[in-house]
Amino acid sequence: MSSPEARPDLWDAYLAGVVEVYGSYGVVPALELDRDLTSLVFVAFDRDGRARGGIRSQGPYDHPSQAQALAVWENDARVRRLVRERLADGLVETKGLWVERDFPGRRELVHTFGRTPVHASTILGARYGLGTTAAHTEALWMSSGAVLRYDVPPVPYPDERYRTHLMFWDRWHLPASVTDADRRALDLETAQLMGVEVPAPRSGR
Repeated sequence: MSSPEARPDLWDAYLAGVVEVYGSYGVVPALELDRDLTSLVFVAFDRDGRARGGIRSQGPYDHPSQAQALAVWENDARVRRLVRERLADGLVETKGLWVERDFPGRRELVHTFGRTPVHASTILGARYGLGTTAAHTEALWMSSGAVLRYDVPPVPYPDERYRTHLMFWDRWHLPASVTDADRRALDLETAQLMGVEVPAPRSGR
């Protein structure tokens, strides 16, 4: 994990993978890829140094119009209000997840990436996370504390194949549905991403 400016190699690895995966579905334009607007990029490598997945984060925002979600809902007043309400405490948007289809550990890696919106908010000093999700990935994001806004109707974005929902994380108040295992993983992974050496668990006295 780093900024694209500090680690351009991470950005290049992320970019190559996300374009290939999203390109196979014909939805690359929906990504709105912009290195200069990206605050953090997360990339997972296998033991041979091959990039197997990635995701990126933008923010913290200081104006609702910076959120890609606002463009998805075509400047909907409800979405603008929800974004604006969270700016004072910090709001980070995470998007553009990709994981290689043929990676043997795909399921576990996808679940790990599902926690990155909370990591990004923590590292960037923000309380809230923002994202959008298609129906088939809702459970992934909810496992790390995402709350879907059912008061905002889903939209067919980026095209009619998808029903996209708006979601937020509040890392100060994670829902009770987040398991103890995911909470422990959030703490451990955040420390690791920030370069903190985590001691091995103690055994006995």
